[in-house]
Formats: sequence, C-alpha cells, structure tokens
Amino acid sequence: MAGRREEKREDLKARLIEAAHARIARDGLTNLRARDITQDAGCALGGLYTVFTDLAELVIHVNSSTLKALEARLTLDEAKGKSPTDRLRNLAQGYLAFAVEHRHLWKALFDHFPPATSPTPQWHLDEHLFLMDVIAEPLAELQPDMPPEDRAIRARTLFGAVHGVVSISLEGRFVGLPLERLAREVDELVQTIAAGAELRRQGM
Repeated sequence: MAGRREEKREDLKARLIEAAHARIARDGLTNLRARDITQDAGCALGGLYTVFTDLAELVIHVNSSTLKALEARLTLDEAKGKSPTDRLRNLAQGYLAFAVEHRHLWKALFDHFPPATSPTPQWHLDEHLFLMDVIAEPLAELQPDMPPEDRAIRARTLFGAVHGVVSISLEGRFVGLPLERLAREVDELVQTIAAGAELRRQGM
C-alpha cells in the first residue's frame, strides 16, 4: 500500500514539474500561477502542496531540469583535440544558443528568488557548479600555474562577462547588442580574454 502511494505521489510530482516547465517555457516565470499548473497537470489545487512545500519549490525543480538540459548542450561537443581557446568559444556560443532557444526557461534560472522561509536547497546550488567546472577546465590549460582557487574565481568572472552581455542584449536593454551581432561579439570577447591569458602564460 505504501509503495502504491509513493508511486502515485511521484507520478503527480512529475506531472506538476512537466506542467510548470511548459508554462514557464511558453509564458515566462512572472506569469506562473499554481491554479494553471494544477489544471494542466489534471489535479486539484491542493495536490500541488501534497508534493511541494510551495510554488517556489516547484520552480526549483523546473530550474533543475533546465540546468540538466543546459549541461547536456554545453557538453554535447567534447571538443577533444581542440585548443582551450576554441573550447571556451564553443562553450560561450552554446550558452548563447541555449539562452536564445529557451529564453524563458533560461531567464527563470536567474529571476527566481525563493522566499526567506523556503531558501534554495544546497543540492540545487551545487547543480550550478558545472557551469564553472566546464569553464575552469580549458582555463587550466591556458594558465596551468594559476592556483585552483584563483582559477575558480576566473571562471566565474568569465561566465559573468559572457552572461552579462547575453542577458542585457536579450532583455533589450539600451546598451545591449542587436541579436545579429551578439554571437560575433561574444566570440570576440572570449577570444580576447583567452589571448590575454595565453600571453600571461608565455610571460609576455
């Protein structure tokens, strides 16, 4: 009996995550409503709260699936035999492509702020670390003498630079870049940073 109840609970959980995922992908995070999600999932409004503490926890699970999809996209091309600079360029272009293709889901990763009463769980914070890890690997080849802790900071800096350009451009901010130039400028940015790292490695 307990096993059957757990099976039904997991099925409901999956349907709610799928429904919320579809709603965010189509309408964005700001338009997400619990009643719409449960209607799409085919359950009563109270059913959501038998599986999740609140709507914020459900969004965390949707964001988790988005991070997994982003990781799959960025690691699709293992880039064996490619230079560290080209690997960084590929990562940046993959990140940009994912943001353009899945704009609402990508935006939800950065726009979701759980209430103080329901903080982001550590397991979800840890899921974000792959972004830094995939950047740190080619950086280690460009600057092998850099201490690991400094490399981790540099990876965050590089991510922040690319993400910032992508974000202000896709949001249509007045300093943002037109979409037709965005990929080119992101590529130039990464190449410039990588070239500087290469020169430092060579002691020039």
